[in-house]
Amino acid sequence: MITSLDVAKAHLNVTGTADDALITSKIEAAEEWLDRWLPEGEKLADRDPVPADLKQAVLMIVGHWYENREAYLVGITAEEVPLGIWSIVNQHRAWAF
Repeated sequence: MITSLDVAKAHLNVTGTADDALITSKIEAAEEWLDRWLPEGEKLADRDPVPADLKQAVLMIVGHWYENREAYLVGITAEEVPLGIWSIVNQHRAWAF
């Protein structure tokens, strides 16, 4: 993993250990999700060093998935965060038309 459990817990403001396995699984899933958006054949873990903005994108995804554990939000108005995940990841993509 490119993001440690301790860093993710600090990002989430979680101090206990009850959700450690859950948070770890969300870190792994977020990194796999980002791997699919990087240029073909590139993996986050293969980058040395991993850019800080991609680490931040992992934390943003983990935070979103930790707070929103279901497929639907009911009674909530949601809006994309400026300079969010897409803004970060798109800078690392190789676009071709």
